Parts: sequence; C-alpha cells; structure tokens
Amino acid sequence: MPTPPLPVNRADFDQVIVPTFAPAAFVPVRGEGSRVWDQSGRELIDLTGGIAVNVLGHAHPALVAALTEQAGQLWHISNVFTNEPALRLARKLVEATFAERAFFCNSGAEANEAAFKLARRFGHETGGAQKHEIVAALNSFHGRTLFTVTVGGQPKYSDGFGPKIEGIRHVPYNDLEALKAAVSDRTCAVVLEPIQGESGILPADQSYLEGARELCDAHSALLIFDEVQTGVGRTGDLFAYMHTGVIPDILTTAKSLGGGFPIGAMLTTERIARHFGVGTHGTTFGGNPLACAVAGAVIDIVNTPEVLDGVRQRHQWFRERLERIGERYGIFSLIRGRGLLIGCVLSDAWKGRAKDVFDAAEREALMVLQAGPDVVRLAPSLVIERADIDEGLDRLERAIATLVGA
Repeated sequence: MPTPPLPVNRADFDQVIVPTFAPAAFVPVRGEGSRVWDQSGRELIDLTGGIAVNVLGHAHPALVAALTEQAGQLWHISNVFTNEPALRLARKLVEATFAERAFFCNSGAEANEAAFKLARRFGHETGGAQKHEIVAALNSFHGRTLFTVTVGGQPKYSDGFGPKIEGIRHVPYNDLEALKAAVSDRTCAVVLEPIQGESGILPADQSYLEGARELCDAHSALLIFDEVQTGVGRTGDLFAYMHTGVIPDILTTAKSLGGGFPIGAMLTTERIARHFGVGTHGTTFGGNPLACAVAGAVIDIVNTPEVLDGVRQRHQWFRERLERIGERYGIFSLIRGRGLLIGCVLSDAWKGRAKDVFDAAEREALMVLQAGPDVVRLAPSLVIERADIDEGLDRLERAIATLVGA
C-alpha cells in the first residue's frame, strides 16, 4: 500500500523552509482554470497566474495530457543526447520568431545568465577583452544569480553578497539620452525589459526601444530583450518585441513558456549562437523532455489568433472595470501595462499600501500580486473566462471598499 501523505500546514513552512519567502497564510492544494482551493476547501479566484506563469490556468487538459504522455515515455536523458520534445519545441520557437537557434534551461534567471555570458563571449571574440560592458536599466529585474542580480540594478537584491561582477552600467529606464551616454565601443550588450515587471509594470517607450536598437548597431553591441515575464502571449503578441517592430539579437523567456512546468529559453541568431561552442555553457536539466513536451503544447495553444486576440479583449475588460474602481474609491491613479500584464498604480493617498490591498483581497478569496509597494499587479491566465474576471473584480472591489471604509 502507498504511504499516506504526511500532514502539513502553513506553520511547517516556518520550521523547515529557508526563510527567503513570506508566503500567504493559506496553502493552495488544487487548481482548475482560474480557481484555486486551499486546505480548508475555500475557493479563491486566481488573478496572479503563478506570477505570469500559469498561462493557461491550472490543470489545463492539453498540458496534463502532454505531461502524462511524455512521463510514460522518457523523463530525462541528459545533454549527452538530444530528445524529440526539445527538437520540436526549438523548431516551433525558431519558426515563430526572429531567432534561428534556441538554448533551453530551467528558469528565467538561467536564460538571462546564458544571454549575458553569450554577450560577453561575443564581445570578447569580436572586439577583444575590453568589449565586455553590459548596460542595463535601473530597477530592472533579471533573476537571482549573482550575475543577474548585478545586472538587475536593484541594490536590495544585489548588496551583501561580496564583490559584484564588474563591467555593469545602469541608467534610468526610458531615458534615451542617458542610454546614449552610457553605451560605447566597450559595450557588448544592452539589456532591457520591454515592460519592466517587478518595478511596477512600466512599458518602454517606442522611441526608447528604437534608440536602443540604433545604439547597439552603431557600437556593434547586442540588444537583449528580457521577455521572461512578457513572453508567450502575455502582452497579446507571442512576444512583446513583435508589437514594437524592434528586433533584439537575443531574447530570453521562461515563466509562461512551460505553463507552470519549469523551463526557460534563450533565443538568438546563428551568427551570435556560434560564439557558444561545445563546452562553453551547459545545463543538466535544460531541454528536459517533460518540460519541452509541456512547453510545446503551450506554444501550440497560445500562438493562435484566437488566444492572442482574446488577450487583447480581456485587457479591455480588466482596464475598463479597474478604472471605474479606481475612480470610485480614489485608490488607483493609473492602470498601465499591456495584454494581461496589468499594473494598478496606487494614488498618492495610498502609496506604499499594495500589501494592504493584497491582504484585503485574500480575505475576499482573491489572489492578486504586488509590483513594488505602490502597484497592484494582475497577471492571470490568458484564457481566463469572463465570469471569473467579473467575479474576481467584484471581490477586489469589495476588498477595496473595506479598506477605504476602515
């Protein structure tokens, strides 16, 4: 007989888990679509999408089927060998984007680590040892490895771990003149998020991205777009770069790519990819058959007019209702973002209280996110049903009404 599962609850987290997180007081145990149930059986509406990960909601039948089928065939084979799901996924991504080559890993941080290493290798081999500088935006977020937190430009994440990686320069986001002053012939790459996620859902100006592209071309530097959060349909295009017309040299993605199964990818061109020869970079689990089978099913569903057009329509539903809520209660000064990556910017009177909104929403059986202390972030399933949107925003309004009346 199978051993019954060990009973656990939220208190166990504080006893056995390294305290790098402070999770909510309840423990989700089951999900279906955009609904989640906790240990007590309470049903919650999920507008978080696992932080822009559960692109097709919870337990989507096509993803369950892809994982189940692959689990009965091949789990892991290592990169001493290749595998069919990885090859199929790479083909799908190459055919759908500017890219000609794909590198698979397990997370957004790993995808960015690979991108930054490739950029430095490219710079070294094309411009010499001095061509190693990376220019990034202040308050960006590119992962939690030592390299990626250093590039990220947020001291709260990078300080206190000893000497930082050198050769990283930071400039204000959306400030083209500052970018021009920072980029030189020593620059190997400029890395930008088309929409800054963790720092408040800040979209890049079209002219800023175009200017970054021109600067990189002028200085023989690579333009890297971090689409870990914006990629795979999140903005209403398969990738956010597509609606801008600005094509990067390297693109990183993760989060939504696996629909909840861990996977990341770095996409680039043949000209750049050849600077990563055999043995220059690697990963044990990257390109795992299970992850790639699920991700292949995600791409098949998301990269369709039905789903991408639906993301744009859902954005309008959310925006119209959130603006009404903001006006009625004086809590939001701006609703910004694109597609289903939405930031509700708190008004001056509510600055610093995003956590209060998070807590009040949870009491109304609603899951939302923060993007810093001043922005409530929503990143739901791309196929969330209208009824769940309406009910979720009803619950959000009740939560806000409670706060305002307190």
